[in-house]
Amino acid sequence: MSKLNGNERWKTKMLMSEHVDQFEEKQEDTVRRMITVEERTMVRDLILLPYIDTMVSRSLKEIELSSSILKRAFVIAGQAIQRRIMQDTYQLQKELKQRNIKVLPDEQEEFLVYHRIFCRGYQERFGLTRDVMRTEISLRLTRYTAELGAALKDHQKL
Repeated sequence: MSKLNGNERWKTKMLMSEHVDQFEEKQEDTVRRMITVEERTMVRDLILLPYIDTMVSRSLKEIELSSSILKRAFVIAGQAIQRRIMQDTYQLQKELKQRNIKVLPDEQEEFLVYHRIFCRGYQERFGLTRDVMRTEISLRLTRYTAELGAALKDHQKL
């Protein structure tokens, strides 16, 4: 909102139509350059996916050291989830690159993880609390597990 909005004296001044058009174009261009909610969600997911991959890797190492009779099945399921995580990471990186958005790690505080977002000429600092990260990671892992379960049900021949 400019300083002139709401100024009654400004309304009485004559403006050339091309100046009004230029001003409105400039305002629209600024809005188009800023990051959208959809893109913010993509950035969040791109930040979380490496954490999810790390958690799955740790679980796979624990399973490999166990003496469970279903060890092989759990390892195959974990590897399938890891492949899906890698596919999602690749797709998000590709999509964000096409939209001219770059995400770089910034700093970590006690309860917050910050990243820098460079979006079409603008720079923004994006922070996630550890609680939000835990919740989102849990939801995403649940979704991956449900997808794997659905795929297994579709191919079930027992």
